[in-house]
Amino acid sequence: MALVAFMQASNVSVYSGSWRYPASEHGFLDLRYYQKIARTLEEGTFDLMFFDDRLAMPAIYGNSVAEAVRYGARPVKLDLTAVLGVAAAATDHLGLGATYSTTYYPPYHVARTFATLDHLSGGRAAWNVVTSVNDAEARNFGVEAHLDHDARYDRAEEFIQVVSRLWDSWEDDALVLDREAGEFADPSKVHELHHKGPYFQVRGPLTVPRPPQGRPPIIQAGSSGRGRDFAARWADLIFTGDPSLQVAQEHYRDQKDRIAAHGRDPDAVRVLPMAYTIVGETEAAAREKEDVFLNRLVHPMASLALLSELTNYDFSGHSLDDPVTDELIESVSGVRGLVQGVRRHVGDATLTLRMLASHRATLLQGPRFVGTGPQVAEQMQQWFDDEACDGFVLAATHLPGTFEEFVRMAVPELRRRGVFRSEYTGTTLREHLGLDRPEPMRAPSGSDS
Repeated sequence: MALVAFMQASNVSVYSGSWRYPASEHGFLDLRYYQKIARTLEEGTFDLMFFDDRLAMPAIYGNSVAEAVRYGARPVKLDLTAVLGVAAAATDHLGLGATYSTTYYPPYHVARTFATLDHLSGGRAAWNVVTSVNDAEARNFGVEAHLDHDARYDRAEEFIQVVSRLWDSWEDDALVLDREAGEFADPSKVHELHHKGPYFQVRGPLTVPRPPQGRPPIIQAGSSGRGRDFAARWADLIFTGDPSLQVAQEHYRDQKDRIAAHGRDPDAVRVLPMAYTIVGETEAAAREKEDVFLNRLVHPMASLALLSELTNYDFSGHSLDDPVTDELIESVSGVRGLVQGVRRHVGDATLTLRMLASHRATLLQGPRFVGTGPQVAEQMQQWFDDEACDGFVLAATHLPGTFEEFVRMAVPELRRRGVFRSEYTGTTLREHLGLDRPEPMRAPSGSDS
């Protein structure tokens, strides 16, 4: 079972009410806060901590950031390069992943960032590939609106090819370091790309030698048909959001079939649904935490601000108790999938904007495993054994307590059941995940693509 911690360099976890939780620490502007969490995860032998990111505050609701700022709806997002650097310095084995957009960053910058992190961490970097969907992000980068869905993926396809070839632009044995002869590296083993494509022109080579992992593992979370195919072609870890065991099993089979159709080994790609774990010393204590988490902490205005951000639609003209109509579903981008996810939780009840917004603010599209350590481990093992997943991306209701409680009470039980490691046996993230080190990607001789 692979275990990944889902992080934010933010005032909140992925759960937007987490800053109000009584046991939450408000150390999100202190490097020691991230180091503490990283050390906890390494004690629990997690494969990886990876950070989500956004390049703007939620600013669609009322055409203003005011509600996001007032209610703490993810207004803070630190630069991940520095955060991962301090986490790397505090750990020896834990994988370190970050979200970088293919829409607003150039390929050379992303390739150099992750190659550097991979070297400085001893082979523990991972890149979460996103295409970015939000108009507020676009405006922070001098663009009036984001690209449409297919254009974003067309750009991402070219982007990831360029990054991969930049990582491979130094051969593994290019460094000579011969002091006597004065030869630093073999120029015949350092290659220019001369890439010319619809979106990018990149000469290369990269200014960083080939990463220890060859290429850092790729994380991807596309849920549309195009997104699933993109993940099947490129991803090593596929991040999903499936609310029930049956839905997860169907998604798992579909994704594995798509991976095989791209000529890749399905067993070499990990499919990992996001899940919340709420662990208590007793089941009653865990259920009390769950009630606080679900019902008491997220302000409705924070929920609406986040829903507006997701859909690029200003909900300030609506009431929280307005029903979600077919007309709204048809006219607002991204709502249909969200409605389907909420329906799996609430059944046939009349769906209101309040319910939809609350779902977005808590990111409830994945399962919740609630109970004592043995109970949570049993629930997780059922999904794993029943071929619904290859492990989990664990989200936090509060930090650092969620991960401290999980490591203390659930990890020992997963180990006792034989579904999770007791110690690290390799040094790189690829070794933790059982992934081969990839062969270099080279363009055909004389090619400009």
